[in-house]
Amino acid sequence: MDSSLCQAYKDEIQSLEEEIKLLAEKYEANQQESIFFSEEEILMSINTFQKEFQRQSGGHEFPTDLKAELESLETDLSFLMKFTGIQFTSRCKKTVEKTRNRTVQKHRLLGNCHSLSFELEFQLLEMRTKESVSTVITDLSIIMESGEDSDVSEFVSRTEEHRNLLTFFRSLSSYAEWCEHRRCTFLHFKAKYPDIVALPEGLRGDYIILRNPKVSGFELMIIWKIHLDEEGRTTPVLDLLTKVPEQVLEQHRATVENAPAHFRSLLRLLGVETAIENLIKALALEK
Repeated sequence: MDSSLCQAYKDEIQSLEEEIKLLAEKYEANQQESIFFSEEEILMSINTFQKEFQRQSGGHEFPTDLKAELESLETDLSFLMKFTGIQFTSRCKKTVEKTRNRTVQKHRLLGNCHSLSFELEFQLLEMRTKESVSTVITDLSIIMESGEDSDVSEFVSRTEEHRNLLTFFRSLSSYAEWCEHRRCTFLHFKAKYPDIVALPEGLRGDYIILRNPKVSGFELMIIWKIHLDEEGRTTPVLDLLTKVPEQVLEQHRATVENAPAHFRSLLRLLGVETAIENLIKALALEK
């Protein structure tokens, strides 16, 4: 065979091998790109799979070990949802780089924790050596509903800087649980005392206004902040502000000035709900 023709065949074979390699890598990357579903959808899929298995097997039951494993999975998913309040509604990943010793994957997570929604984007870098495999998070970006809460904004910025997802989810669960508790408390008192309780910023706000319809110009504002410290610890902070007509203030100055301190004492002794309840009842008695 002519040497030039042989070389042409070799070049063509090499070109085809390279094209096959590129197609294989692209296929693998596409296989790794995936969309995961929420816990409810997973549970529904498990249930559908059970029914399909029974149909195809002529109505026979699952093997005992497989059925027990599926029931355990359902229990674990339900427990995690109730315990943390965190539910992922969408998750996708994409391999953006892969070599012999290095893999980079881009992840995107969407979900909610109680009434708060969040979105995460980050890259996962995996380095392999003969001795070990190490994984680090890079380029973390967090989008979260926080309104004008500076504590949350600062916490998100610190989390992005230190790229600590464990701290983020732990703090998110605690913070969202307090937000939900505050929302339910405001809703309860608004429904129970509609003529006295006002919510200028709605149920997602951090304060309520108490007014006695019979006393013009007299208002009490209960402020309920949820503080996030540098370590991600969550602390509820409540206080009371007063708005009193001048003539009332002149007659009851000491009582009005001491009202915030008395309210904080009630919080320590009785808890949030009972303290607010007592304050509303005392205000309703004013004429």
